[in-house]
Amino acid sequence: MIIVFSAAKILTMDPNMPNATHVAVRDGRVLAVGDADCAAGWGEVEHDDRFAGRVILPGLIEAHAHVMAGGIWDYTYCGHYVRTDPQGKVWEGVADYDAIIARLRAVAVETPKGEPVIGWGLDPNFLEGRRFDKAHLDAVSTDHPVVVSHSNFHLMTANSAALAKAGFDAGTNIEGVMKGADGAPNGELQEFAAMQPMMEAVGYNFLNMGTEPSLRAYGQVARLCGVTTVAELLSDLAEEEVAMIERVVHDPAFPARYVPVMNAMVGDPEEEAARALALRARSTDKLSLGRAKLFTDGAIQGYTAKLKPPAYFTGEDHGIWNMDLDHYRRAVEALHRAGVKTHIHTNGDAASEFAIEVYEEVLLKYPNPDLRHTLEHVQLATSDQFKRMKALGLTCNIFGNHIHYFGDIHWTKTLGPDRASRMNACRDAVEIFGNEFAIHSDAPITPMAPLVTAWAVVNRVTETGRVLGTSQQITVAQALHCITLGAAHVLKLDHEIGSIQTGKHADFCVLAEDPLAVDPMAVRDIEVVATVLGGRVTA
Repeated sequence: MIIVFSAAKILTMDPNMPNATHVAVRDGRVLAVGDADCAAGWGEVEHDDRFAGRVILPGLIEAHAHVMAGGIWDYTYCGHYVRTDPQGKVWEGVADYDAIIARLRAVAVETPKGEPVIGWGLDPNFLEGRRFDKAHLDAVSTDHPVVVSHSNFHLMTANSAALAKAGFDAGTNIEGVMKGADGAPNGELQEFAAMQPMMEAVGYNFLNMGTEPSLRAYGQVARLCGVTTVAELLSDLAEEEVAMIERVVHDPAFPARYVPVMNAMVGDPEEEAARALALRARSTDKLSLGRAKLFTDGAIQGYTAKLKPPAYFTGEDHGIWNMDLDHYRRAVEALHRAGVKTHIHTNGDAASEFAIEVYEEVLLKYPNPDLRHTLEHVQLATSDQFKRMKALGLTCNIFGNHIHYFGDIHWTKTLGPDRASRMNACRDAVEIFGNEFAIHSDAPITPMAPLVTAWAVVNRVTETGRVLGTSQQITVAQALHCITLGAAHVLKLDHEIGSIQTGKHADFCVLAEDPLAVDPMAVRDIEVVATVLGGRVTA
């Protein structure tokens, strides 16, 4: 059966027919696009007019987020912003340390003695007073290990009981275990070498939340914001987890296509490359496997990203490499030589520089015209770095939400006005990459909502209303491309998704209003009415 969906307007993202009013679907794929007669000659049709007064876009694509956006809500939210969990419960932001302590204490009194109390979403940059430390969390409880992940998930803070449980003391010599004037750990743990022992000690691993309930919740988070293809940018993808993913994603009730990216930082690089290729062979229309993830630096707002001079505006430079640099080089070479598309975490400009230099070396030895290795976040990448990336065939995925959610912090604390005004440089990327790049939320660091991400890079307005550099603003049309066809290009799936054109999957996002017709400041407020996956309206 051929179904013809009608709309007030269809924004196809296909330059051959950018606008239409009808789209015909057969067997889950787009058959034709145009007017009410677009499917004429193809056979009997059935008209579906439920979206006749709405605007249809290609299904939105979140090309960098994490499945823990579903599972992290098992723990207590302690962040600055108001957030909504997958069940629709609204969590108010916390304004001061007392509010965080009270929220966690309420959990502690209901938790058996000795069991851990876990929170997430903390950002000390928004809070007045001395840096959040173990003494604050000792006020929550001395009978429970208490651990709170920071909003960037590159840092955490632990109380004295948790530090003792992990075996951290004055003699601990692990990079990122921060110490006070007395030489003892002060409770702050920066980056993964410091956090991993703590996560193991308290049984909390946000890097391994690939459970069935978490994945199903993740699918609903995606559906509610118009996303029909959602990536997970760091997943161990052990056999048990992959089997679960296959079962859940291929359930007709799961509302999105899923792109989990394999953690390639654990084993021997050659073995990791072979594992990625074996996973790729298990890909289907709804599950795309075979990509790999590597890390360079940390987080700018945590002062652990690697920055070029003049480094940080205020505060101490704690820039940390999350992989041994020789291991990183060997991993890049092994994965590239095997033909594995790789995604590289790079926040600071020094991290981007290092990543680019390694690819320059590897591509000289092993040319490959289109693996589309992607530098992720690239928050401080400069125009000259973008040009070198383009020349090498690299792509980028820019952390657009940072402009709004952390822009004031970058202006006043981490970077200063000059660099904050051009960070997440989407205008440069449009000019250099021809708009073939993505923007993302990195959920749960910021909420998944591609229309909000588009709004952020168009307007560059911070929480306080500061405009963070008009020279890097882009148009609404360009931003929409970044969350549809540009994101599909970055994932190397643009032959299947990202635009509404004949032969591609019939994945649509249905909106109440036309984002090209409203005030650019109103784009984030447009209601997502429905999503359509493979021609079927999801629920």
